[in-house]
Amino acid sequence: MTAARMALAVLATWGTLILLLLAPSPLPAHWRYYIYSPASVGLWMLTMLVAPVVVCVVKWPWIKSGGR
Repeated sequence: MTAARMALAVLATWGTLILLLLAPSPLPAHWRYYIYSPASVGLWMLTMLVAPVVVCVVKWPWIKSGGR
């Protein structure tokens, strides 16, 4: 059960980060260069690797206890 809760935490984190990446899509096209610049996309990719670890550390009591 611990692995399932950890997988749920990682998938929820990745889903949130993907939504945040897609959120500025409706903005005007000339803004997209600044929002989706190589630096911001690189930081987003780094966050995709680091954020699940942080979430699992912070939520470890919930993961380990089984939601009790």
